[in-house]
Amino acid sequence: MNNIGGVAGISAADLLKEKAKLQKSGGEAFAEQLKSAINEVNELQESKETAMADMATGQVKDLHQAALAIGKAETNMKLMLEIRNKALSAYKEIGRTQL
Repeated sequence: MNNIGGVAGISAADLLKEKAKLQKSGGEAFAEQLKSAINEVNELQESKETAMADMATGQVKDLHQAALAIGKAETNMKLMLEIRNKALSAYKEIGRTQL
């Protein structure tokens, strides 16, 4: 019962302050996170291309590391595609919402 009492201690003014903080930095923080994630996927794709070119030309020194780079890039690309698909699905769902 004591845990429930702690919830009641939050005032409307505190909630409004938190809302204002989130509105100021929320969109920018999300955009920065998205941009960094896309850049990371791009870097992994570039390392994958380099590893595949090294394997094709026989210049690869460590086959295991090349295979790991390729696998990591493919997994991250699949994750990014799923995130994109979920975002598009949410956008379409919002578009179908009647106001």
